[in-house]
Amino acid sequence: MAAPTPFFKTIAKSFRDVPTQPGVDTVQFCDAAEGLVKIFDLFGNPAFGVVQSDLTGNIAKVRARLASHPAQSGTLEDLVSAEKVEKKKTATEGLMWLLRGLKFTAIGLRRSQQNPSEELSVSFQKAYEGSLRPYHGMLIRPLFSLAMNACPYRATFYPKLGEPEAEVQKELDEWLTGLEKIVAQMEKFYKDGGHGKI
Repeated sequence: MAAPTPFFKTIAKSFRDVPTQPGVDTVQFCDAAEGLVKIFDLFGNPAFGVVQSDLTGNIAKVRARLASHPAQSGTLEDLVSAEKVEKKKTATEGLMWLLRGLKFTAIGLRRSQQNPSEELSVSFQKAYEGSLRPYHGMLIRPLFSLAMNACPYRATFYPKLGEPEAEVQKELDEWLTGLEKIVAQMEKFYKDGGHGKI
């Protein structure tokens, strides 16, 4: 039986390859974010549907703004700035929630990578506490807690990313580094411009 295609060969764009200067390229960022949503398919549990639908819905808001105002939406920064002038916030808030979800995922996977004896459920529970939890109300928190408890075992998840392991870990590291860079850049942009807190 042929080995499955490594995960990072199945996605359209790695965060590693998304241009971030003079701003974060909107189209390529959305492509990379859609790839991230697919990583939760490897978790193999429907509890993660809530995470995936949240991310997908917010990507759609950014793409809708890009489609309606392409000239003002080449970068994420341009998109947010143009909406502010129009006194609109649909894509700005969607992007803010998307970035929070991406940050949560980045923290969970990075923590898991750095702590090889820690199960994913622990890594993602800690990631949730350090990212999304403060912004979630009492109705949403239990749904996310349920998802965190539904994380697969490391021994089940990591082989699904593909082989050879050393190559896949290198890809994961570069993907996460690119993602962390974008989140940090946009966090600063949102904070400095008074667009909200990520």
